[in-house]
Amino acid sequence: MEPTYETTRDLSLLDNIEHQPDVTQADLATQLGIAVGTVNWHLKRLISKGYVKVMRAERRKLRYLITPEGLALRARLTVDYVEQQFNLYRRVRQKVKEYVDLVKNAGHAQLRLVGEGDVADICRLTCLEQDISIIDQPGIPTLEVRGLSVVLTDFEEQ
Repeated sequence: MEPTYETTRDLSLLDNIEHQPDVTQADLATQLGIAVGTVNWHLKRLISKGYVKVMRAERRKLRYLITPEGLALRARLTVDYVEQQFNLYRRVRQKVKEYVDLVKNAGHAQLRLVGEGDVADICRLTCLEQDISIIDQPGIPTLEVRGLSVVLTDFEEQ
């Protein structure tokens, strides 16, 4: 199952609520980097499905509690998230290994890496394992990180 914004937000909301039952919608919006209205919509949906209960803590303050069904959902979403991350890791490694084989077969021992983040780190580690040096020199075969994918550029098979 591919991650969706909805499942990712549900997991984040459930995690935040579990650790801070007195959290406000404004706090959740800030922590998740989304609008308060979006938090409100997600919370109403989680409440209507029975995953979260809302209680009045004070006159104008609400308290959110995760129900047993909500805990089960959070566990399922967590397992799905971990599986998705491992699948991404495996896909990126496989693609980089294929590119490294092409580059090695063409007689190159070095690559340039353009990009940052987790996907770039996977590229670095895979290159290290395959005895390919990463240098910052234009004009050599380049692994370019584009979001969650990697593309080989500046390379012509011989």
